[in-house]
Amino acid sequence: MSSNNNIQKTPEVRRLDKRFKKLDLDDSGELSVDEFMSLPELQQNPLVQRVIDIFDKDGNGEVDFNEFIEGVLQFSVRGTKEQRLRFAFRIYDMDNDGFISNGELFQVLKTMVGTNVEDVQLQQIVDKTIVSADTDGDGRVSYQEFCAVVGGLDFHKNMIVDV
Repeated sequence: MSSNNNIQKTPEVRRLDKRFKKLDLDDSGELSVDEFMSLPELQQNPLVQRVIDIFDKDGNGEVDFNEFIEGVLQFSVRGTKEQRLRFAFRIYDMDNDGFISNGELFQVLKTMVGTNVEDVQLQQIVDKTIVSADTDGDGRVSYQEFCAVVGGLDFHKNMIVDV
């Protein structure tokens, strides 16, 4: 297991260490997409790849223990509303430029709805969403604009997991 002196061995972290080791089927010290998908609760989640991309800070395609801890703790009771909002924003900000473009929103929503919604209908939804959220008129949604739309909703409370 890789260690980081910044991570305190709290009971929470010890539990996550056990969970990480169970998931790390090949004992490589890193979790691949397939290893993440071994969790039944993630198998039906179309956004798993986006979550892994966000957890994977060094961009090597796998999540090491420190990235796992840092990622998961955002969703513990110790995580803040701000952390969860930022994480939700990053799901949509696929190129990490600080904005959600029309194309990024379409791509993520398409991943979520699959073939249940026609592309033309989905594009209309995306266009309306961007126009509605884009208060400065630059054709994309900034983090501040995203927060103005979803910050008042309590969805972030549903992003807490017991770790």
